[in-house]
Amino acid sequence: MKTIPAYEGKTCKPQRIPAGEKMAAHQIQKVYDEIAGQYEKKIWFDQHILGVARLRKKLLSKASGKILEVACGTGQNFPFFAPGSEITAVDLSPNMLEVARSIASKHGLNINLAVMDAEKLEFSDGSFDTVVSTLSTCTYPNPVGALQEMKRVCRPGGLILLLEHGHSSMPWLANYQDRHEFQHYQANAGCHWNQNPLELVQLAGLEVSSDKRTVLGIFHAIEATYKS
Repeated sequence: MKTIPAYEGKTCKPQRIPAGEKMAAHQIQKVYDEIAGQYEKKIWFDQHILGVARLRKKLLSKASGKILEVACGTGQNFPFFAPGSEITAVDLSPNMLEVARSIASKHGLNINLAVMDAEKLEFSDGSFDTVVSTLSTCTYPNPVGALQEMKRVCRPGGLILLLEHGHSSMPWLANYQDRHEFQHYQANAGCHWNQNPLELVQLAGLEVSSDKRTVLGIFHAIEATYKS
């Protein structure tokens, strides 16, 4: 695990990626380091108008035992874990984790934070009872690989909870997402907003027990298990 350097609260204009190219992990890390100080303002609309905070709360109430949160960002999920939970949270961006540390402190939570790539989790097989990731598979260079890592570190029979967004179930909106895929990718830190989260989860070899779609069929609240 890497230590987290001091966050200085700097804000920079995120880098632009040439048309047709995709961001590698180190580029994604740089972008999120740059926007960490403004991230909560950036997601305010989704959190409070689209109801994402409510979706987080409902899904994460099911997390129990030893919990791992992958790509925890600025700690938006922290208030929704049960009091006294044993939580480890990782993210690719040191600056995002520094903001998350302040959120954990604000809520009196003792959370083990570490800089880590979701596709290369530094934990032994079966280390956790619950693995959580929200609104993050859209940015992974290899989302199926990241989900397979979550499966690996979750104990057999454990629970994997995912809140993700993707292709709308409404054709007119799905077509809009397709037409503006790269513009959205450029403007939103490498977010692929027209993926199929359920398909990715199934490709990773997870057994889906529940998939609930909401907000114009964009958001998926997925409960999955891993059976060895």
